Amino acid sequence: MQIQLIVSFVVLLVVSNVVFADVAPSQMFASHMVLQRDMPVPVWGTAEAGEKVTVQFAGQTVSTQADTTGKWKVALPAMTASAEGRAMTIEGKNKLTLDDVLVGEVWVCSGQSNMQYGWGKKSHPMFNWGGDADIAALADKSAGKPIRSFDVRPNVAWEPSDKINGEWSTGPSGSAVAFGFSYRLHESLNVPVAVIVTCWGSSSIEGWMPFDLGEQLPEFKKMVTDLRSSEQSKSRIDAAIQKGVQHGNVFVRKQPNILYNAMMHPILPYACRGFVWYQGEANADQPAQYAKSLPLWIERLRTGWGQPDMDFLLVMLPGFGVDNGSPTAKSWAKFREVQLGALKLKHTAVANTIDLGDAKNIHPADKAPVCDRLALLARHDVYKQDVAARGPTYKQSKVDGATMSIEFDQADGLKTTDAQPPTGFWLADDAHKWHPAKATIQGTSVLLQADGVPKPTACRYAFCGKPVVNLVNASNLPAYPFRTDDWPE
Repeated sequence: MQIQLIVSFVVLLVVSNVVFADVAPSQMFASHMVLQRDMPVPVWGTAEAGEKVTVQFAGQTVSTQADTTGKWKVALPAMTASAEGRAMTIEGKNKLTLDDVLVGEVWVCSGQSNMQYGWGKKSHPMFNWGGDADIAALADKSAGKPIRSFDVRPNVAWEPSDKINGEWSTGPSGSAVAFGFSYRLHESLNVPVAVIVTCWGSSSIEGWMPFDLGEQLPEFKKMVTDLRSSEQSKSRIDAAIQKGVQHGNVFVRKQPNILYNAMMHPILPYACRGFVWYQGEANADQPAQYAKSLPLWIERLRTGWGQPDMDFLLVMLPGFGVDNGSPTAKSWAKFREVQLGALKLKHTAVANTIDLGDAKNIHPADKAPVCDRLALLARHDVYKQDVAARGPTYKQSKVDGATMSIEFDQADGLKTTDAQPPTGFWLADDAHKWHPAKATIQGTSVLLQADGVPKPTACRYAFCGKPVVNLVNASNLPAYPFRTDDWPE
């Protein structure tokens, strides 16, 4: 009789799908983490189905009940910044204590290899190639400061995962751009700053896109369908997952959707201020498709985070490629134009890197200016500080005989970095043939003329792979590339 009762009890457990487990938070919640200030903070995890879960932190207590699948989520009310390491307790039938928890600013930093690019030999092994001496010096200065990081290690999954392969660190992120950005923010805000870094070299935007975006993007849907219908591809990816995905696995990191499932979805909806996106090299030859994907992806991530006004900072692709400077050369110019097109969305900004880069190296070492410019954009747009954050931007043009005048916004103190005439301008004649222009500065405008162009019809500035440019404003921020035409070539 006793045996029958035991068997019946086991069957009942199986049939009702009851799962007995200790209360456990998502891996995003651990000792040394930083919580986002001034907004509700979701905390989530797993427990026994129906179990009461209580979270306590900073004098606040919130409780909930795990659902029938054992998942639970609560939201701590908004908190002010604090560099005091305090304990968070999560309690059900068991009790967990997470120590040294700070409250401040949190940003997610993602992209491909230039986001993964390290700052020096002391970087985390995932980032230990390349380096920027200026940022390495900041790393030495960061000791003891409340600047923290959560570095996500490479991984893929066929379906959205709740598990994340990463951990919190009291040291700087190994990513040069992510760490430099966090250092500059802490320097100006004087509050704890953390970056959650999830990036992988050679990855395309499609790798970071959720499956459901295929309903709006047929090209993406086809990519995912082709991947999932290929037995050879599935076998290669399954083998990599079973073995443990390695940083250098080129095949898996180039596939659609599966990076999102393993390296982005588990982060959502960890409360954060914004998102830094440094990616594009893998998609640079498909600007028209990227123009569709980028805005939909941004809005989809905002929905996933439950933050419709979440700030997105994008890094423009820097100078790269050997060409003659002609605006008709095959280059990254049109892709940069697509990146700037993201500005049509609210709460977006693009860090201008047109004066940076290396003609022959797709991984330029000049990362410190990228960090500084991202931080300026965040300080101005997000934190409302009175700082200059952008270089001159095209406002309007006017033709008077053989002269075209280009008027700029953000152009106080318009000048060149070398006291020479502005470079990088081209004018088109009525046959759409381009000619290098002679430029002179007049107030916040640049006056252009070109030999053989009696009446200009269009202007392009820095519209090539690796332009030679010198135009800046009083804050030494470079002018953004632009064109006044919409011609296909």
